[in-house]
Amino acid sequence: MLNKLIRDIPGLLRLAGPLLVGQLAVIAFGVLDTAMVARYSATDLAALAMAGAIFISIYVGLTGVVSALAPIAGQLFGALRLPEIGEEVRQAWWLSLGLSLLGIIILINPEPLLSIAESNPEVEAKAILYLQIVALGLPASMALRVLVGFHNAISRPAVITWIQIGGLLLKIPLNALFIYGLGSFEGLGAPGCAIATVIINFAWLLIALAIVRYQKFYERFEVFSRFSRPDWHKLWTLLKLGTPIGLSYLIEVTSFAFMALFIARLGTDTLAGHQIVANLGTVLYMLPLSLSIGTSTLVAQSIGADRPTRAKEIGYSSLIFTTSLCVSVGILVWIFREQLLDLYAPPESVRVNALPLFLFIAFYQMFDALQVTSAFILRGYRVAFWPMWIYAGSLWGIGLGGGYIIGFDVTGYTPKVIQGAQGFWLANSLSLGIAATLLILLFRKTARHFEKNHPAVTT
Repeated sequence: MLNKLIRDIPGLLRLAGPLLVGQLAVIAFGVLDTAMVARYSATDLAALAMAGAIFISIYVGLTGVVSALAPIAGQLFGALRLPEIGEEVRQAWWLSLGLSLLGIIILINPEPLLSIAESNPEVEAKAILYLQIVALGLPASMALRVLVGFHNAISRPAVITWIQIGGLLLKIPLNALFIYGLGSFEGLGAPGCAIATVIINFAWLLIALAIVRYQKFYERFEVFSRFSRPDWHKLWTLLKLGTPIGLSYLIEVTSFAFMALFIARLGTDTLAGHQIVANLGTVLYMLPLSLSIGTSTLVAQSIGADRPTRAKEIGYSSLIFTTSLCVSVGILVWIFREQLLDLYAPPESVRVNALPLFLFIAFYQMFDALQVTSAFILRGYRVAFWPMWIYAGSLWGIGLGGGYIIGFDVTGYTPKVIQGAQGFWLANSLSLGIAATLLILLFRKTARHFEKNHPAVTT
């Protein structure tokens, strides 16, 4: 096993390194929004928490559908069928356009979703404006996700990473302008960072399109060689794989989103404390996510090249390596929890609510690494239906449902120490452990099936 790790990890790191930097750049958007809005007002921070939870849920669900391009294109790349990848990209753009229109309709009418939080009118008004603004940037963001999946599939993620870093550098001055204002221009608070995000989304897309259109490297994929009308067979293939992936993303994210909406009932300070810790948890999640995306690419390419045994070996190597790293990160988070909280400089009333939650993000790092790595390995095999149901049962049933029962002491027997926000975080941590166990078992079964039915090509 050690020899396989030594062989597999360098290739995984070459892919995951740029992916991690790019993911951190994107997540830094959320960190900047949270930190800068926190200095504006607690009301705006609460509005950002509510609106952000809703937007991320919708956005991740929709982008999950178009992410089906990555394993499909990855298998084509492994089989050296390069011009077919260009056609898949064009069809994915059609799919992204249709999904964008659906997302816009939801985002410009968010009142039914926001009503769950039962927040005060001022917070809700700012949250509505935030969501209506970010809706304008959704088509650009969705089209860009197609190019992200394309670059991941062909083992060229660094291109997108550099674009994302450039956007991050632009985000800081734009946030400062639209949140705080300048001169006679009055700042908008939380809705201001939405304006900055929309501007950057369109800038990202234009730059990425120019690179693919004009760099010689991409000619072999024939992305812009011709115009393609919607191909319903290819679109159905993307939907058949992408819909359960998107629903899995949606389930995973909404388990946190509805946590935020329920926790909002406990008061503004409690919600703000939860938002800070959830934001940090999202940053930490980028490590296993990046390694998992890289793993999925390598697994898909191995399957496309008719090397199922190699695909299995890469999967197991990644599980061991990723989990080891994340356990180490969890230990460091617990040791330096005070210092990490200081980075957000929250008011004391928010700090008191945030500090106990650090135990949970330290605790669940192992479970999170195992579940996300297993899920992405399975996507490399183009297996997404059963993982969707595993997520639904564990994250919604146990995580969110159990959190509601514990957090609000529905039974009347919940110890005081795990009531409130702590109850939601405890249940969520346990649900990740259950999801991880079931996904690993499914990976083992899938790998054995592929080895039996798709024997490796001998040379």
